[in-house]
Amino acid sequence: MTAYLKLIKLDNLLLLVIAQLCIKYGFFDPFPVAITLDSFGITLLIIATLCIGAAGNIIIEIYDKEKFNGSELLNGSISEKSANRWFIILNVIGVLIGFYIANLIEKPEFSALFIISSGLFYLYASYLKELVVIKNFTIAVLISLSLLAVGIFDLLPAITDENRASQQVVFRIITDYTFFASTLILLREIIKDCYTIDTDHNAGLKTIPIILGKERTAKLVSGLTLIPIGMIVYYLYIYLFNNTYAVLYVLILLIAPLLYFMFKSWGAQIQKDFDLLSRTLKVILFLTSMFLLFYQFTILP
Repeated sequence: MTAYLKLIKLDNLLLLVIAQLCIKYGFFDPFPVAITLDSFGITLLIIATLCIGAAGNIIIEIYDKEKFNGSELLNGSISEKSANRWFIILNVIGVLIGFYIANLIEKPEFSALFIISSGLFYLYASYLKELVVIKNFTIAVLISLSLLAVGIFDLLPAITDENRASQQVVFRIITDYTFFASTLILLREIIKDCYTIDTDHNAGLKTIPIILGKERTAKLVSGLTLIPIGMIVYYLYIYLFNNTYAVLYVLILLIAPLLYFMFKSWGAQIQKDFDLLSRTLKVILFLTSMFLLFYQFTILP
């Protein structure tokens, strides 16, 4: 069982689930916006995205086995036949649940989101992973689709002529959050390429660290960190500057860790450094989700 949990990268999937729940129960439910999904509906949506994500991680691992000199899946603890079977099962479950939810809210066209995500995972594993930069952006896009799915399925079907303006404002905020999260995912994917530079080179893959070198890539990541920091500062100044608690949360739990990440990445050289940077970004992603959960307490009277 442990091997299968590692295969689907359960820790990353749980981080995604936390973000989805924080969007739903920290941002939608407490505010006066019209929503579509009840607890049962959001549970199904989360299960569907989990299944698609788990299947995607499996197919990536299967193709990596073939590229990296035929090495066994997780040191031989799982057979390729078993992995392929679970890839198919999880994809079918995810797409079917997605189709059911889409019809439940009377928006059958929304089921295309799950089909596209499933196909994009397969395309990434079989082809896009070999393309420089595009491989990194693809993962960021896939995570963004999973987060936006909450807004797409919960907010958009409830739009009427009377509430259109307020619904669009809330959806725009979620879009901003998703874009911010995707920048962190992009940075983490580049850092992971630094960590796996040797195996990627042996497999004949072209990645940013292989082209630029680990040290230059680390400095590039350090410079790119200014983008999410700038987004936070702008958002803080425009929307939250008058709220002391929100300012303190953002400064201490978001900006400070990002500054730490930026300075540490500038001088990163060895595997241990890149592992620490990857873990730091996961913590920042978690804290960002928590901010959505507590957002209601910072602005509601």
